[in-house]
Amino acid sequence: MGLCKCPKRKVTNLFCFEHRVNVCEHCLVANHTKCIVQSYLQWLQDSDYNPNCRLCNVPLATRETTRLICYDLFHWACLNERAAQLPRNTAPAGYQCPSCSGPIFPPANLAGPVASTLREKLATVNWARAGLGLPLIDEVVSPEPEPLNTSDFSDWSSFNASAPRKVYDTRDDDRAPGLHGDCDDDKYRRRPALGWLAQLLRSRAGSRKRPLTLLQRAGLLLLLGLLGFLALLALMSRLGRAAADSDPNLDPLMNPHIRVGPS
Repeated sequence: MGLCKCPKRKVTNLFCFEHRVNVCEHCLVANHTKCIVQSYLQWLQDSDYNPNCRLCNVPLATRETTRLICYDLFHWACLNERAAQLPRNTAPAGYQCPSCSGPIFPPANLAGPVASTLREKLATVNWARAGLGLPLIDEVVSPEPEPLNTSDFSDWSSFNASAPRKVYDTRDDDRAPGLHGDCDDDKYRRRPALGWLAQLLRSRAGSRKRPLTLLQRAGLLLLLGLLGFLALLALMSRLGRAAADSDPNLDPLMNPHIRVGPS
């Protein structure tokens, strides 16, 4: 549980994975319409999240979104298209969340900003108005395009020849850093031993930085500690060998207290 920082100062269990703050439903509808929001316990269990729509795998920030009462977020166009494909005689309970299989229609006795916003959005389409018990609205049917009359073109060869052709450059000169294509010239090129580490750092720097989990942090600290210990052993071994080679007391021929001669 946490305290929302909005003027309402409500105690809430909702947590924004992107901004990492506690939010109430009022802030959720007003300021976090395209953020992944779940409970704080889920954030403690797994802080990783997918910022894309689970129906089209496109970032949620690029299109209009709709949040269900289970707080799962989808593109409104994707959710509307998926629900419109169901039969017309589908019961309201048959419309379920694609992620957790929860109900799409909020219960009649459920009040709150999320449920109210969802009802207003569902009231704009007929498949949802039927589930909400509202009368259907007249849908505007777009006129079909007229078929092309092929008799107007007597000579198709001259028509196709006069049309300009677009030539697309498929080379990888302007590709994003960190992405390596499968080119024949680059396939057998020798790569440095630590090239995978540089590529990993570039990919993390170019993409959205995600916080490391507790296990990943522990593994990284263990790896850094092991590398530091090995470096310290190599340094101490080298310094000790150099000191032993330069010490005249360890050489029997140069030590005046040791007599070397025939027995």
